[in-house]
Amino acid sequence: MKYFLTLLLIAAIIGSCIGFYIRTEDPKTGEFLIGISIAVTFFITMPVFIYHRWKNRSVKDYMLTRENIEKMKDYSRDKKL
Repeated sequence: MKYFLTLLLIAAIIGSCIGFYIRTEDPKTGEFLIGISIAVTFFITMPVFIYHRWKNRSVKDYMLTRENIEKMKDYSRDKKL
């Protein structure tokens, strides 16, 4: 998954660079390549990256519950001592 994400990101960056380079000669094709690269980055790469980073984590660990508030208070008390 890590290599897939890296490959997608590099492909999007290269596509954007090529789009900016081609845009001076052929604006329509250049803007199309830039648009596709941005769309791939935001609609494919970002959701896959978020899934990859959060797949083995529990959301309850990051929610503000009474138990977590007590843990934070205990931690801050211990830190001051």
